[in-house]
Amino acid sequence: MQAWPEFVTVKEVGPRDGLQNESSHIPTNVKIEWINLLSEAGFISIEISSFVHPKWIPQLKDAKEVATAIRRNDQITYAALVPNKKGLEAAIETNVDEVAVFISASESHNQNNINKSIEQTYPVLREVVEEAKYHQKRVRGYLSTAFGCPYEGDVPIQQVIDVAARLLDMGIDEISFGDTIGVANPKQVDDMLTKIKQELDMERVAMHFHNTHGMALANVLVSLEHGVTTFDSSLGGLGGCPYAKGASGNLATDDLVHMLHQMGIETGIQEDRMREAASYIQEALGKPLPSHQMQVINRMKQGESL
Repeated sequence: MQAWPEFVTVKEVGPRDGLQNESSHIPTNVKIEWINLLSEAGFISIEISSFVHPKWIPQLKDAKEVATAIRRNDQITYAALVPNKKGLEAAIETNVDEVAVFISASESHNQNNINKSIEQTYPVLREVVEEAKYHQKRVRGYLSTAFGCPYEGDVPIQQVIDVAARLLDMGIDEISFGDTIGVANPKQVDDMLTKIKQELDMERVAMHFHNTHGMALANVLVSLEHGVTTFDSSLGGLGGCPYAKGASGNLATDDLVHMLHQMGIETGIQEDRMREAASYIQEALGKPLPSHQMQVINRMKQGESL
């Protein structure tokens, strides 16, 4: 019988990764209220926005306003994505608790994403990491295309691990291995984590799955078997990658939390308050959220039988 962990950390990335692809403008006050609802639901880590240039992600151009207006809870880590030192400066000004940097495991995706080779990206990230550490910020690293690239296809496992090792050597506290286009399958995750356990510190490993082909929860299960206890997810299944066509649908936080709780694994998240937060952003967006939990709620609201 598998010995499951007693507690899993669920990192909510909806306010950043979930909203960045939305074409319709989401008012700043809506983002603020949504984050406040997430805080009240018991999340211990919320990625609130991204300090990138507005021309790249216009939806998140109000990152400063959001970061300074939310109701902070000292028990919650409020994180933000930063692309470079300038973005870091803005994040520090707003006193976020954690900054996240990003790089791809495949050359083509890295070039398309940030217009630099992987090797050219390391000095930029190192500068951010050193400055963030000077300001006593926790630093997280997103490693995109860890399970497949929209331009190159399969990415060798050793190549993924080599990039991750370089990030950890810089002093990054945690690496989130991203299934950017949602192609990971349970066997692939098993193979990847078997190798990662031989070369990296598993306590600094997190997983970021997309549900493009419906395998995200199965991939979480395999990850749990390997001892992974930190997962990124987006409430309602919002979001994807703006630089990977068709990669919509993050792992849905509400589906993940429901599964974990049914397995007897604690998260600290209150499911009823989480559903309130999901319903709030669904109404603000004016469209149904794709998660299974929200589909059930929406059908019940319409009086349909389950």
